[in-house]
Amino acid sequence: MQARTVSLTNITKAVFGILPDLGTILRGVYYLATAKADKHFSVGQMFEQRTRENPHKIFIRYQHFSYSYNDINQWANRYAHFLASQGISQGDIVAVMLENRPETFVCILALAKLGAIASMINTTQRQEVLVHSLTCVNARRLILGEELIEAHAQIRDQLPAGLQTPYFLADSHQNVMPQYCTDLGDSSRHASQENPLSSGQIQMKQPIYYIFTSGTTGLPKASIMTHFRWIKAMGAFGLASFRLKPEDVFYVCLPMYHNNALTVSFASAVGAGCEVVIARKFSASRFWKDCADYGVTAFCYIGELCRYLLNQPASPLDKLHKVRVMGGNGLRPDIWMAFRERFGVEHISELYGASECNIAFTNALNLDLTCGYCPMSHAVVQYDIEKDEPVRDKKGFLIEVEKGKVGLLLAEVTERSPFEGYTDPEANRKKVFRDVKKKGDVYFNSGDLVQRQGYKHVAFIDRLGDTFRWKGENVATTEVEEVANQFQQIAQSVVYGVQVPNSDGRAGMAAITLNTELNRFDGQAFAQHVRQKLPAYAVPVFIRIREEQEITGTFKYKKVDLKNQGFDPSQVQDPLFILLPNSDRYVPVTQDTVLAVNQGSIQL
Repeated sequence: MQARTVSLTNITKAVFGILPDLGTILRGVYYLATAKADKHFSVGQMFEQRTRENPHKIFIRYQHFSYSYNDINQWANRYAHFLASQGISQGDIVAVMLENRPETFVCILALAKLGAIASMINTTQRQEVLVHSLTCVNARRLILGEELIEAHAQIRDQLPAGLQTPYFLADSHQNVMPQYCTDLGDSSRHASQENPLSSGQIQMKQPIYYIFTSGTTGLPKASIMTHFRWIKAMGAFGLASFRLKPEDVFYVCLPMYHNNALTVSFASAVGAGCEVVIARKFSASRFWKDCADYGVTAFCYIGELCRYLLNQPASPLDKLHKVRVMGGNGLRPDIWMAFRERFGVEHISELYGASECNIAFTNALNLDLTCGYCPMSHAVVQYDIEKDEPVRDKKGFLIEVEKGKVGLLLAEVTERSPFEGYTDPEANRKKVFRDVKKKGDVYFNSGDLVQRQGYKHVAFIDRLGDTFRWKGENVATTEVEEVANQFQQIAQSVVYGVQVPNSDGRAGMAAITLNTELNRFDGQAFAQHVRQKLPAYAVPVFIRIREEQEITGTFKYKKVDLKNQGFDPSQVQDPLFILLPNSDRYVPVTQDTVLAVNQGSIQL
């Protein structure tokens, strides 16, 4: 793997580039320095402060509607006072099940002002998974959008009483409100618009909402987000890294049940006192038109969103926009420079973080091919993929990797970087390592492999669950995907390891989506391509061609089913190919091929 290191020369040049924005950066640093877990300060107070500073400034634009800071603040206050009259108070958990629209943010703000906790439900979930998410945190009540009535109705009889009678928020008015619902809009219409006193009675360490993991490897887990982390994100991302100003316009097209929308995007916008444009859903074909129409200057991305944009046909709109900064995580190295060049975005602020992680990296210096810098205590340590555990030295401590090498990222748990974790104590226990550098220290296990780049910078490499062993070597799926995606006939690829009888480890398999007809796929040219670019152990043994890839609501690939289905044509309807030993091309997999592999007559 190519070492993408950071040099002092790179940093020195970058520092000169940030001087014009030094005032904004220092404001961000101030919020980071003054944020204290025990301090009485809340997201509600932060929004009230912005409202007092500029009450008539537009805060949210959605479709053809515009709402000022004062509009949103008074709207949230009405909801808050009504919910308080219903008995909702500090520490109560209220599930929020709405798609992207202004009411979603208003509900979260209202609950935040009460010190209650919004449990943000993934709007793509259905049936058993939805029941799990609604019930696993013991939510007391539910706020339900008209657009999700049917999903709720399908499982209503499996829910506790408080979730069977939700507060209802109308949307298109195409569906009649069920009789068992209470109309939150109508019921709160005449409630007080004054800021509730409870806004000032909240400590920063208190939870503001729960964000659920994507559930790609099992049922979703609820991670805890606090007012403390929201304010820190506001300073670190919005001000210090994105360098947002009041005149900026931030485009939110990611689902608001995800941290990159709710924490990174909204916190950044509120911190700067700027405007937010809400898109109901992400659309690759409409993205740059929205940016041009609304005068967007900043947006947040995740996962493969950037690749979807790059795969769109070239258009005059590609540079007919005002976007100057984009931030997020998951911009792959193979498209980083192509994206910057085609769309003309000056500042790419890749970041690394997770809902449950206690630290974050951010590319505040606008360097290429890095997740950026983190000043908080962390370590990148050697990890044995086969044994599925970190490597310890003779004294029992973990071993840090050298600059340019790949290891497991750990973050020290301190008063300044507390591990807030999940609502499940057992899940928390599994995410902590002790005695890492010295006796008694505690580190959060990120579960991610990163490359140590120097000067406290890292580059994301792979998830531990995705990296696999083959031929005695560790195979990073993101590295293989990066190479596969460079092949001109491939639009997308998802790489994973599959079990092969009588073999140690897992053989590499790539599920690919073509940008050409199936019968034009050149298995010989692709084999030559991956062999030239990858070490022999990392070359995919199997290929599966899919019309489209399955993704979660947050643009993460679903790999569990792919791994389980393996390479058996009786289990897989998609075309399958194999690169046989000493062959120069991928050829179709047959039942005879599978039998020979399973019996060991074909040694992969």
